[in-house]
Amino acid sequence: MRLSRYFLPVLKETPSEAQIVSHRYMLRAGMIKQSSAGIYSWLPLGFKVLKKIETIVHDEQMRAGHIPMLMPTLQSADLWKESGRYDDYGEEMLRINDRHGRDMLYGPTNEELITDIFRGHVSSYKDLPLTLYHIQWKFRDEIRPRFGVMRGREFYMKDGYNFDLTKEDALHAYNRHLVTYLRSYERMGLQAIPMRADGGPIGGDYTHEFLVLAETGESEVFYDSAVTDLTFGDREIDYDSVEQCQGVLEEFTSKYARTDETHDEALFKEIPEERRRVARGIEVGQIFYFGTKYSEALGATVQTADGGSVPVHMGSHGIGVSRLLGAIIEASHDDKGIIWPEGVTPFHCGIVNLKQGDDEADAACEKIYAALSAVGLEPLYDDRKERAGGKFATMDLIGLPWRITVGPRGLKNGVVELTSRRTGESEEMSPEEAVKKVAEIYAKHHTGRGF
Repeated sequence: MRLSRYFLPVLKETPSEAQIVSHRYMLRAGMIKQSSAGIYSWLPLGFKVLKKIETIVHDEQMRAGHIPMLMPTLQSADLWKESGRYDDYGEEMLRINDRHGRDMLYGPTNEELITDIFRGHVSSYKDLPLTLYHIQWKFRDEIRPRFGVMRGREFYMKDGYNFDLTKEDALHAYNRHLVTYLRSYERMGLQAIPMRADGGPIGGDYTHEFLVLAETGESEVFYDSAVTDLTFGDREIDYDSVEQCQGVLEEFTSKYARTDETHDEALFKEIPEERRRVARGIEVGQIFYFGTKYSEALGATVQTADGGSVPVHMGSHGIGVSRLLGAIIEASHDDKGIIWPEGVTPFHCGIVNLKQGDDEADAACEKIYAALSAVGLEPLYDDRKERAGGKFATMDLIGLPWRITVGPRGLKNGVVELTSRRTGESEEMSPEEAVKKVAEIYAKHHTGRGF
């Protein structure tokens, strides 16, 4: 993409309504524009990152054998009345009447709808286990939306649902989801700590939230600092292995880590004092096992091997796809702008032409642009007739991890400058070497072109 042809409405001043870093930078970098309170249009740069995050989530869900589908945003209220949640959910649910006077709602979650789909098509234990998921827009009518996409009313979310014959099978699905989430977050450049949490309106005794540590986090969290030393890394895992999935769960949840809702001061004090931490966290996902709560209420049963009939055991598992953009920025920025991790960056490398219109500089930039594209990367070429300082400021603000700077002076010596956004370190090398190095960096990341 050439910046002269792209829609990137960068703002020089910070909008007054932006209270936290991610909201400020998403507005200034031209990623989003508020449509109404807590509802945003996703402009091209923001949309690209959103789709990169979505792709990672899909990859890791399907790697574990979970099956993607798509459910509607509007749901019939009848199902929620059948489950008993229609009146209990509260004013966050947006209730609607269609032209025929039927009660509808804009879905905040999909337990009822997926259970209805299941009960209409699955009747035998032979069809289990089954995990279905989708990534869809949700709506919760927050009384005071704030912090941009971190606490909006409309949000993009992955929610998955497992159906199993027994509690033991369902807890294996729970553990399997924990592994997929750990892998997803690490691919996004995040450390998200699983913490014992409260079930809330979803219900269930087994639930963990995944929290990213950040000063602007809404949740107070208490944890053993040893949990921050854990990484999943490149290890391979057999998702069908109960033992392997249980082992990962124990590794990542055996040390104390809880939100304020489930904090136990006595247990916390058993941790060596030098490892006790109290901080703020941003919730970016949650997994639940809630047994037969919905299957009993909605009649989702299967026939067993001995001819009997039992309600299936269920769990639900959510990742806040749109919220993750804010969380990543909160965890990865400086006073110049965003610093995207390589796994989710909207463009893989920026190209800055210091003297647009100079034949040699123009030709070198075009050659680098073509070479990066040829190895499957997507560069953003700043070909505007702007001063160099303005070009650097834009690149720093939008946060591309790598920048190749091309100018007549360097080209006389056969070199360009490759700069790391994260460290600020620059290195002179030939254009061919710069392209090769950027390609090698991204070869370590599962990354796609996106949109």
